[in-house]
Amino acid sequence: MHSLLLLPIDYFLAAWFAVTAACTLYVAIDGYKNPEPVVMKWGFILVTLYTGPFGLLLYVIADKEPRPEAHEQFVRPLWKQGVGSTIHCVAGDATGIILAAVIVAWMGLPMWLDLIVEYLAGFAFGLFIFQSLFMKEMMGGSYWENVRRSFFPEFISMNFMMAGMAPVMSFLMMGHDMRAMVPTELIFWGVMSLGVMAGFATAYPSNVWMVAQGLKHGLMTERKRGVPFEKPGERQATEHVRSDAASHQHHHHGEHSGISEGAATHPENGSRADSGAAPKHMHATPEATSAQIAAFSLTSLVLLATGMLAPANWVNMRLSAHEVGGLIMPPGMLMYRDTTADAMREMSFADSRRVRASFPIDARGDRELPFTMDAGVKVFELAASVIRWRILPDVAVDAYAYNGQIPGPRIHIREGDRIRIRVRNDLPEGTTVHWHGLILPNAMDGASDITQAPIPPGGVFDYEFTAKQHGTYFYHPHAEPDRTQALGLYGALIIDPAAPAEDAADHDYVIQLQEWLWRDGLTFPAMPMDGMQPNYFTINGKSYPSTETIRMKRGETLKVRFIGTNNGFIHPMHIHGGPFEVVARDGETLARSARYLADTVNVGPGQRYDVIWRAQERGKWLIHCHIPHHTSNDNAETKGGGGLMAIIEVE
Repeated sequence: MHSLLLLPIDYFLAAWFAVTAACTLYVAIDGYKNPEPVVMKWGFILVTLYTGPFGLLLYVIADKEPRPEAHEQFVRPLWKQGVGSTIHCVAGDATGIILAAVIVAWMGLPMWLDLIVEYLAGFAFGLFIFQSLFMKEMMGGSYWENVRRSFFPEFISMNFMMAGMAPVMSFLMMGHDMRAMVPTELIFWGVMSLGVMAGFATAYPSNVWMVAQGLKHGLMTERKRGVPFEKPGERQATEHVRSDAASHQHHHHGEHSGISEGAATHPENGSRADSGAAPKHMHATPEATSAQIAAFSLTSLVLLATGMLAPANWVNMRLSAHEVGGLIMPPGMLMYRDTTADAMREMSFADSRRVRASFPIDARGDRELPFTMDAGVKVFELAASVIRWRILPDVAVDAYAYNGQIPGPRIHIREGDRIRIRVRNDLPEGTTVHWHGLILPNAMDGASDITQAPIPPGGVFDYEFTAKQHGTYFYHPHAEPDRTQALGLYGALIIDPAAPAEDAADHDYVIQLQEWLWRDGLTFPAMPMDGMQPNYFTINGKSYPSTETIRMKRGETLKVRFIGTNNGFIHPMHIHGGPFEVVARDGETLARSARYLADTVNVGPGQRYDVIWRAQERGKWLIHCHIPHHTSNDNAETKGGGGLMAIIEVE
């Protein structure tokens, strides 16, 4: 089972939802005995479920009865009535929005359509369920009369709420961590929670105004029959503060006053045997004029349109959860409204949850690959999978690897050999293998969608050819190589000549170069573009000081095979302690007259140089890239360097 905890935000969210569960449980238990209608009890429960401690705070400071018989007076202030009205709005609308968000993510609708469906679902759920159905007994009249009376208040409130929610969801779901589009991820629910908080904040002012104008109800008190609403003298004090007209209106609404209609029975009616009964209906003529309602509706529409449309200037709202859901982009990468789903998949992280095996710092790659014989054919097996590979003691990259090693195993053969390489794909995406620089049948070249279809996840493909050349070569994928090769799919292919070599040395050492982007514990394919530049560099899968030390004696010779298995940069590779002789380039042995002395060669992606260096003096001599940044580890040096640096120790 895939772990939900990849980043620090995931641990925070896990804690947040644990606290939210506790807060919701408290509100549910305490609200059971709070003297208010059932619909408001559920309203506070749902809002606390969506907003955690903030919902609890609203319940305690605005609605929870502070002492017996005090609820009526406690909830009277207009700001608290506005809280109650907004709670009722958010509980219904947010429930519809969240249910729709889960469904449209499953359906794979584009983000722009996602927002429209969420708006319609939220409005419908709030109007037809929470307002007209759940409030039917209090509002009186038929269900459809209640729909008509509730339409404009719900329309205004929903517009203000969605104006706050939409940009939060758009920017965070379509941001660098697009796990936020997937309902099975914690961050999806974190974004929903934050969106509901933003929606509450933008809807609250309009709800305060609508309560004050008699368009919506606020907090109400509902007690059992026979239990007085107020303490003795409480009504007289209240009547002294309010005008008779306002008192009459709020008696019938159970709104600004915070008293349900049953509690607002006129004193002249005599007996209070029914005081405390639930309100029979909430009919009254609102104080708001048609012009005010129209102006509020228009303003809410403008804000809604802004919240829904503005994000399209910065993010690609045409993408869906099926296309990019679950991807994580490098934190510094620039994303635009025309960034495609294909581009995002190329640049996204190596999914840590697909790691098949982890290896310690002393594990080494480039181990020679054994073979079996089949009717005169040398048969090798390669398997590409996701592993965790340590390039430094404290840095473990999530990588794509052949046979669980980086670089992949060395295929060492002889000119004239007939070979078959069976490649199994255990990656989450298609792949091929290209045999860089070799003369072979076109069908064996490994060019994705040109000479062969990509090997699908779980698939197998056999490459078979005869080695017609000799020298230093390598293999790598030609299906999305900017991603898959950058994540570790490469290995050396060394072909010995049929005749004895003229440029033999005492020691033979292969150096394969690579660039890595490792941020926040995640690995991304390093690319020479904004936000995706590498911050670690490796020789044979390790960064200095974890690179191997080459040991030899004074007077001996060392053949170094530089291979540009990296993707993005030209590396000027330099050896201290004297010049070397360049004897081969790109697998082709140079004629003696064409050989030359140098102390630096520029190794670009795909290039190979064979050089012979003689140990003329004792000591520790460096092999390194001459771009200083490439000999650092995340811009820092350790024990004199980092990255593309290794030591030749001469005795």
